[in-house]
Amino acid sequence: MPWRVPPADRKAGVLPDPYAVWMSEVMLQQTTVAAVRDYHRKFLGLWPTVRDLAAADDADVMAAWAGLGYYARARNLLKCARAIVADHGGGFPNSHEALLRLPGIGPYTAAAIAAIAFDRAETVVDGNVERVMARLHDIHAPLPGSKAELTSKAQALTPRNRPGDYAQAVMDLGATICTPRSPACGLCPWRDPCAARAAGTAGDLPKKTPKKNTPTRYGIVYVARRADGAWLLETRPDKGLLGGMLSWPGSDWGDDPQHDPPIAAQWRPLKEEARHTFTHFHLRLKIMIARADFDTEPLRGQFLPPADFSPAALPTAMRKVFDLAHVTLRDD
Repeated sequence: MPWRVPPADRKAGVLPDPYAVWMSEVMLQQTTVAAVRDYHRKFLGLWPTVRDLAAADDADVMAAWAGLGYYARARNLLKCARAIVADHGGGFPNSHEALLRLPGIGPYTAAAIAAIAFDRAETVVDGNVERVMARLHDIHAPLPGSKAELTSKAQALTPRNRPGDYAQAVMDLGATICTPRSPACGLCPWRDPCAARAAGTAGDLPKKTPKKNTPTRYGIVYVARRADGAWLLETRPDKGLLGGMLSWPGSDWGDDPQHDPPIAAQWRPLKEEARHTFTHFHLRLKIMIARADFDTEPLRGQFLPPADFSPAALPTAMRKVFDLAHVTLRDD
């Protein structure tokens, strides 16, 4: 993990860059380490310091984030970087309370930055730590209702000496040994005091309240291309899903989307539809395609020439639309 400092170095007093730790924690929300690693390196290559990020164009940051999902994180990344430069002189505050006042930083992220980057004795509780605590203490009350109890158990174990190393160690324990399925109890350094191992219930914990059925929403997207290769695209509003991201013009997402093309053209539907799953719903997009005349003025969006457009700048849902539509429009 490029944001980590080895324990031996930390013990000698070398702490990680708070900027790198903060960025990793924001990126890791709802996302795996494997997916984040390359994005983290790319962002630090493009914007090596928080001042560089604060001065970046919003569109460039959103494009670099494309594909990582949960795009409000990218908007909050910019807001937070600018607040750190404007209100803290470009240096990260080192207390949990001050970190909480920054945009996009909640209790978990504030605790993680304070512990890992500044060795503050803060209790860091992510999903991995919740699982470790539930098994260590054989707690059967289901999540999310048991969060407070699990946090209390984690707090009781948080040391004042090298809390940053400890926080990372417990998260790594949950990620690599105390895994959701088939935990490797024989390798665990806490196997002897683990109450769930003794009771034979480790594989059943933590328990979770059953999820509700995931609803499906529908929408229509319009993919238009001119003879010079320019594509009709728009930037979505800052608020809402995919906020601030480059997108195909389209309808609202709901039960009965209405046809509302962004330009006058001979629209025709693709046989395939684009499907994508967000956290709380499935999305199914009907794709309408058209060739556009040079003198056509769009009602929404603007035509981007090929040199200014990269499919990689699209969020995943919209890139799926491109993958289905561009072959047909290219071959027409």
